Amino acid sequence: MFVPLIRTALPLIKASTHKVNVSQLKTLLTSPALTRTVVASTGCATGNLVWSTRAYSTEVTTEHKTTDDKEIITGSEEVHEFKTETKRLLDIVANSLYSEKEIFVRELISNAADALEKLRQTQTVESDVDSGNPLEIRISLDREKNQFIIQDFGIGMNLEELNANLGTIASSGSKKFLEKMDKEVNSGKKENIIGQFGVGFYSTFMVGQKIKVYTKSAFPGSKGYCWTTDGQGSYTVAEADNVQVGTKIVIELRNDAKSYSSELEIDSIIKKYSNFVGYPIYLNGKEVNVIEALWTKDTGSVTPEQHQEFYRFIANAWDDPQYTLHYKTDSPLAISSVLYVPEKHMELLGEQTKPGVSLYSRKVLIQPESAGILPHYLRFIKGVVDSEDIPLNVSRELLQDNILSRLRMVMTSRVLKWLDTEAKKNPKKYDEFFMDYGQFIKEGACTDAMHKREISKLLRFESSKSDASHSMISLEDYAARSLEGQKRIYYLLTPKRKYAEESPYTEMFKKKGVELLYLYDTVDEFVVNHLKEFQGYDLVSADSPEAAKDPLLQMERDADNKALSDTDAQDLAKWIETSLGDEVVKGVDVSRRLNSFPAIVQEHESPAMRKMMQMMQGSAKMEEAPPTPTVLEINPDHPVMKGLFSIRNQNPDLAKLVTEQIYDNALCAAGVLDDPRSMITRLNKLLEITVNSSVEQEKKVKA
Repeated sequence: MFVPLIRTALPLIKASTHKVNVSQLKTLLTSPALTRTVVASTGCATGNLVWSTRAYSTEVTTEHKTTDDKEIITGSEEVHEFKTETKRLLDIVANSLYSEKEIFVRELISNAADALEKLRQTQTVESDVDSGNPLEIRISLDREKNQFIIQDFGIGMNLEELNANLGTIASSGSKKFLEKMDKEVNSGKKENIIGQFGVGFYSTFMVGQKIKVYTKSAFPGSKGYCWTTDGQGSYTVAEADNVQVGTKIVIELRNDAKSYSSELEIDSIIKKYSNFVGYPIYLNGKEVNVIEALWTKDTGSVTPEQHQEFYRFIANAWDDPQYTLHYKTDSPLAISSVLYVPEKHMELLGEQTKPGVSLYSRKVLIQPESAGILPHYLRFIKGVVDSEDIPLNVSRELLQDNILSRLRMVMTSRVLKWLDTEAKKNPKKYDEFFMDYGQFIKEGACTDAMHKREISKLLRFESSKSDASHSMISLEDYAARSLEGQKRIYYLLTPKRKYAEESPYTEMFKKKGVELLYLYDTVDEFVVNHLKEFQGYDLVSADSPEAAKDPLLQMERDADNKALSDTDAQDLAKWIETSLGDEVVKGVDVSRRLNSFPAIVQEHESPAMRKMMQMMQGSAKMEEAPPTPTVLEINPDHPVMKGLFSIRNQNPDLAKLVTEQIYDNALCAAGVLDDPRSMITRLNKLLEITVNSSVEQEKKVKA
C-alpha cells in the first residue's frame, strides 16, 4: 500500500528545526515511499499532497510559456547504452499499436507535478533550494516544427539522477510491468497495456521519434545537462548552459502523432486526465486546469454553489444535484470523494445510463466513468472517487482484483448509507427520488446479495394504510407498526391500487387491521423473492397458503341456520374437484375466512413468471405450456356456493358452467388468467339462462 507523502515527510518537518546535510536530505527524498515508476523529471510520487491555494487566470501571456531555445551544449556528449530491461521496454512502447497514446500527456504532467511538490517539500528544510520561478507546469506546442514541449520548475536532476532515472528502470515493480506487457503483447491484447501503468517518461516513445531533456537540480551549485535519445538503444548526456532549474522535455513527434501538436487536442487531454492536478498547467500561455478538485477540500468549506458548478462540470449536465455526498476517510483506504444524484436520469427515455463515477489517484484520472467503483445498479451516481492507495504502476487486472475490489466495497456501503440518511432526513423528498430512481434500487435488491440488508432499507411501497396522497412507506415503517404477534410483512402484487382494494385477497386483511403492501411493478415480485425476509419478518404474499393459515387472518363464523354444514361443504368441495378435473385443480379446500367472494385460488403460478414464459414461447414459436393446476379455496357461506350445492343434482349442466366461471373468476382475481376472452361464450350462456329464468318466473307470476 502506498505510504502518503506527508507521513513520509515527517522526518523532513522534524529536521527543519536543526541542521540537515544535503546527503541526508537526498536519502529521505529518494526513499521507496516517494518513488514512482520510471519518472523523467523527479523519480518520486506523491501521496496526500497539500496543495497551496492559488488564483486562477485564463489570460494568455508569454510569462507562462516554456522558455525559448536558449540552452547551449557546452560539454562533450557522452554516449551510454540503455540497460537490457530498458531496451525491452522502449521496444514494446515504441513499436506496439496502442489505442491510448494520449496517456503520455498524463504521465508527463504527473511527473512534473511530483517534481514541483518535491521542491516545495525540500524548501521546508533547505531555504536556499529554489528554482527562481513559480511552481507551475508549462506546455508549448509547435505545429511547424511538429514539437511537444513540457517544462516544470521543480527539483530537477543532477547527472547521477539523470542516468539513474532515464537510463535504467527503477526498482518499483517495473520488471513485473515488463513481464505483464510481454504477456499482453503476445496474447494480442495490446489495447489494454497503456492506460493504468505508470510508465512515466518512457510513454513519450509512443509519440516521439527523438526526445531531448534539459534539466538542472535546484540544489545550489548544480550544473545543467542535456539528455538526448532516439530510443534506438543508446542516449547521450552533455553539460549545457542557460538551463533553467527543473526539467524541460522536447519531443519531436512522429508522423503518426502530429495531432499532439494541436492545442485543441492537448487541451482536451489535459482536461480529461489532469484537470485537477494541484499546480497550474499552462498551455501556450493559457491556464487550462481552472476547476478546483473539490473532493480534496474540507467537507464544511465547500458551498452548495460550488457543488452545483462542479457537478455540472463532471457530469456534463445542466440540472442541479438533488443529493450531495462529500466523503473523506483514511481507513480502511485513504479516500476522498464527491458524489451526486442528478435530478433526472436518461433511462426514463430508454437510454442506458453509463457509470457516472470516475476514478482518480492523487488527482490524476485513472479510469473515466469507471465500472468498478460502484455496482451496476448505482450507475446513476455521478462524481469522483480519489484514493491515494491506488498506484499508477499496476496492471488493469491487479487493480480490479485487489485494490479496486476493496474500494468498491467501501464506496458501495457508504453510498447506501448516504441514501438511507437522506431518506430519514426528508422522507417526502426521498419518496420523490424513489419514484424516479426506484428501479435502480430494486435492481440492486435482486443482484447484490452482499448488500441486500442495506438496500432493503431504501425500498418504498404504497400500503393499505397509506393516506389519500398515496404516500409510500419503508419496510422499517411496516415492521414498526405491525400488530402484536405479527411475524410477517404481507404484500400483494397488483397493477393498480383500485384492483388491490377490490381484491378478494385483501378482504380479511381489512377486517383484521393487518397492513398490506401494494406492489405495482413486475420487478417487485423478484425483489421480495430475493429478500425473503427483513429484520426477522418473513415477506409473504397475501395470496399464499401461508397467509391462508395465519391465525391473525382467520374470520369468526356467524351463526346462520342457512349456512352449509361442514359435511355439506366438504361434499361440495369434492364435487367441484371432480367437475373441474385434476388437470385444472389439484385440490379444493373449504375456508370460512372469506366473506364477499365465493372462491379464490392458491399455489398458483407467479403472474410475472407466467407472462415471461408466454413471451419466451411466443418469440421462439413454441407451443404454449398449459397452466399449472392450482388449489381452489371455496367459501361455503357465500350465496353462490349455497346455490351451487342445491343445483348440482337438479341441473348438472348449469352447475358445471357456474363452477367453471367461479374458477375463472378466481384466476382473474389472482392475475393468472391468460386470456379473459376465453370466458365470453360461457358468460353469454349464463346470461341467457339467467334472462330466460327471469322471463319464465315473470310468466308464472302473471299466470
